[in-house]
Amino acid sequence: MNALAGRLKREHDTVVCMTRIYCGAHHEHPPGALCEDCAALMRYSERRLAKCPFGDKKPTCANCPIHCYKPEPRARVRDIMRYAGPRMTWRHPGRALVHMFDKLRKAVHPRILRRARNRH
Repeated sequence: MNALAGRLKREHDTVVCMTRIYCGAHHEHPPGALCEDCAALMRYSERRLAKCPFGDKKPTCANCPIHCYKPEPRARVRDIMRYAGPRMTWRHPGRALVHMFDKLRKAVHPRILRRARNRH
């Protein structure tokens, strides 16, 4: 598996922080750790990000035209983000601010970029 780097690593770390907030409030486990279900979801998230066709130009998931998660994990991550998103401002203000700026990133599908390069 490809190791995440740069913006993809930052995005994965943000999702992990959100999952820790959610898991700590909804599941029983040792403090600072994730339950097995949430840990498995984060491994899945890392694999999906490693295969992202956008690469380092990936927009936030909310702005992405490609749905790379299967429906069930996607619904779980949506619930996690819905719960933890507002709490990120207080727990991880720097990460929340960077994520807000990343939301402004425009999504250009990789196939469109490839076609534009091939024309020239």
